[in-house]
Amino acid sequence: MVILLSRQISDAEKSQIIAQHGRICYATGHVIPETEPIHFDHIHAFADGGHSEIDNIAPMCQEHNLAKGSLPLGDFRVKLRLDDFFRQGQSLTLKHELKYFKDNNIISDFGKPVYLTIKGDAVELEFLNQKKTYYLSTCPVTGWGYFYATLPVDVINSDDDEDGKIGLQPRYLIPNKVFDLYRHLQRNTILHPSIARLHQNKILVFDGQHKIAALLWGERKEFELKIYINPDPQRLNQTNILAHDKFAQTRFYSSILVTKLGGQFSVQFDEYKQQETDKIKSESGFVRFLVSRSDGQLSKANVQKQFMSFLYNSILDKTTNKLARLVSDSNRGSKGYPLTIDMLHKSLLADFVYRYPTDDDLTGTNYKRDDEIKNVIKLFNMLYEETSLDQWDDSKSENDITQNRLNRIFRSKSIMVWSSILRDAIIAKLELLDAEDREFLFYRHISDVALDGLRRILCRLATWKHWEAPVSSEIDGVLATSKNEIKKFFKERGLTAGYLLGVPE
Repeated sequence: MVILLSRQISDAEKSQIIAQHGRICYATGHVIPETEPIHFDHIHAFADGGHSEIDNIAPMCQEHNLAKGSLPLGDFRVKLRLDDFFRQGQSLTLKHELKYFKDNNIISDFGKPVYLTIKGDAVELEFLNQKKTYYLSTCPVTGWGYFYATLPVDVINSDDDEDGKIGLQPRYLIPNKVFDLYRHLQRNTILHPSIARLHQNKILVFDGQHKIAALLWGERKEFELKIYINPDPQRLNQTNILAHDKFAQTRFYSSILVTKLGGQFSVQFDEYKQQETDKIKSESGFVRFLVSRSDGQLSKANVQKQFMSFLYNSILDKTTNKLARLVSDSNRGSKGYPLTIDMLHKSLLADFVYRYPTDDDLTGTNYKRDDEIKNVIKLFNMLYEETSLDQWDDSKSENDITQNRLNRIFRSKSIMVWSSILRDAIIAKLELLDAEDREFLFYRHISDVALDGLRRILCRLATWKHWEAPVSSEIDGVLATSKNEIKKFFKERGLTAGYLLGVPE
């Protein structure tokens, strides 16, 4: 639709606007062909105080003027550029945005070094050939020093993982949040600064990256920061993760918790193995070790959550696990990423991973965690292959037989139900009669021959005839109901452990 101005601009004014901008669509910078009409709209919305003089009006092509809906032209232009940035992938942080801005000559640089000198109750910060002094404060709980400063983008970076070290940046940028914050901060003040630490002469932001990311799209070049000096990185990381997981308005994506908690756990696990305190090193001993060294900050439940994240992170390794490549970084499936960690946590991971710390000696023959991880990855890869999940393409219509079948198989409640059926079939196939053996299903050495023997079970699951029922068949209605109804439907239609083992429907 054409957005009406508060007054109609004259033909002469239109000519002036075209002379200033050229036949260039303000939204993307492409040339508007002579055969197409030119539309004119406010750069800054009239409703937000933008005036109707020609310096606030720009040309647009018809396609983009229709596509922008009610967004002001300036905001629509930012949204298109932001969409272009996020096409790089799912796991993007402030560092990726800073690099994108530098590569596109929007900023000259980022992450340049700073040099700090403490002088009594003040800090002197030297950067970009200038020196500035700030008041030095001290946290009464930790004793860490910190100061507040407004610094240029040239010296700011994101506290990401780097050089094998675990960074403190606990989440990825969320497209909608960046855009909504961009619009909000064009009209409103910032209530709290972003938080960073000084590490190896770098200002690394680990909290409030969305604010900086949003302000960058609004052409802001300086940012308000609270900066910690030489904090304990492990304790600060733990505090940051717990604070966001429990108290933040925007919760972590499960995938990010898995990556961050799991990654940190892995580093601390290696530290524990080098300790000489326990004669026998075990997973449960490590839990006690972490709780004891946290000064009451961590409970056993907190550490066990980290342990579970560590296991999931080890299994969902995209370099070895084909299924993991289709796991969304958000808590909901997205285009091209039909699975989520939440979904797998309630199905395959719950059914095939022993998720609690064991008492087995880490150096003994009974310790089988590496075997378990290998076994689960093998299972996931076979599931990926037998279901033809590599053909997932949610741009196809529901009339596409392959896509419709995959939609049904990997619908969240569906996978929760058939995963437990699959577990029962595999227990029977491996002839695990003892209750403890069933509990530790994959926590054991399983030969490649035995693992390959499970492929037939997965093939039977993938080729169950009701997955390929016509569109809008009974199965589609059932999969939208409760797990109990789905379980009943599967059983009545023959999807049982017996069927997976070869019994006819």
